Amino acid sequence: MAFTGFPQEALTFYAGLEADNSRTYWLEHKAVYDRQVKGVMLELAEALGDRFSPVYLFRPNRDVRFSKDKSLYKTACGAVHEREGGAINYVQISSKGLFVATGMYQLAKDQLERFRLALADDDAGPAFSAAAAAVTAHKVELRPGIEPPLKRAPRGIAPDHPRIEWLRWKGAIGAKEVGAPRWIHTAAAAKRIIDVWDATEPLNRWLEQHVGPSRAMPDEADVR
Repeated sequence: MAFTGFPQEALTFYAGLEADNSRTYWLEHKAVYDRQVKGVMLELAEALGDRFSPVYLFRPNRDVRFSKDKSLYKTACGAVHEREGGAINYVQISSKGLFVATGMYQLAKDQLERFRLALADDDAGPAFSAAAAAVTAHKVELRPGIEPPLKRAPRGIAPDHPRIEWLRWKGAIGAKEVGAPRWIHTAAAAKRIIDVWDATEPLNRWLEQHVGPSRAMPDEADVR
């Protein structure tokens, strides 16, 4: 079926899951998840077209093995498109509505080294400032990704460096908390999602030019 927007049932489903994150609730409402959440996300993936293909959906189950939070299910459905240069495009639906983001959420050790070297560079650093300005001009928020920033300047970086805020980051994303305006329930939502991704293209171009994918072996790619 063609994508016609995110139904209200998807938001209601996640509101209920937030209140009752149990296997009983999940099994009783799995048909709603399969059609109104997962099914709609798959329709969205088709609507985004070849330019953003493939799109991968995240599993609904949480990995609780190493987490203090033992809730069984994620309270949002996320989907990701991985770009060749290492950045990602991300979209998520939850009880709060739509969330759209793009960039590099979590830098591996070698990526983080290149990120900070480029930010500190006299040419590449100001180019990041320009990219950041272009992103925020479109009312997209610049954020540090999944890891919290360092509380102090990285080793070897002066605390008064003009780009010290970003130099303390361990990732860089453009994010837009869309919420639940009426248009998310229509086919126009696909175009609006693409508009956010396009607005953050200067950030992704900078990241892919100066950081790129991790070149570390899998057991060396941990975040520092």
